[in-house]
Amino acid sequence: MFNFPLQFTFKIGTLANDFIVTDANQQTIAYIRQKMLKLKEEVVVFSDESKSKELFHINADKWLDFNTAYTFSTANQAMELGKVVRKGWKSLWRSHYELVDTNEQQDVVITEENPWVKFWDGLFLEIPIINLFTGYFFNPKYIVTRKDGTIVARLSKEKSFWGRRFKLDKLEEFHEGEELRVMLGLMMMILLERRRG
Repeated sequence: MFNFPLQFTFKIGTLANDFIVTDANQQTIAYIRQKMLKLKEEVVVFSDESKSKELFHINADKWLDFNTAYTFSTANQAMELGKVVRKGWKSLWRSHYELVDTNEQQDVVITEENPWVKFWDGLFLEIPIINLFTGYFFNPKYIVTRKDGTIVARLSKEKSFWGRRFKLDKLEEFHEGEELRVMLGLMMMILLERRRG
């Protein structure tokens, strides 16, 4: 479906938390906009930067909860496509998200490969001047794993100022429906994790 690797690049200089997704041929496949000033988080996935065509919506089921679930749906929100659930206590040290399919069954898990990287990244972000360069030294990686332990994809924060670029590599072929859920889950996760450092 997608031509990997994919590049997630955050827009600099906008008030909204926006990013663009491009494929291996530098073709835009999605433009993601997080709606501002909402009590419940809401994210809209557009086909491109013109924002003329909505593809998907991602909506939080609760307001500022430790274990919030984010539901994926079609543009008109008529059909649910799955959800990603942030596991609060498990995520205190190592980020942990579970993807759930349309039958409410856990599909895959997204976890950090090395939580120490994010720890040092977050720590040095608090130091003036030095914080400008953390994006070149501390770059967390997240793996997408099936229940049987198969790692299907890896999301890596790339060296850049302000941590604005991420790369998604496919490591195994996806099962039916899995690729879209993984993409939407990682889109939401990246918005949440980027805010944490």
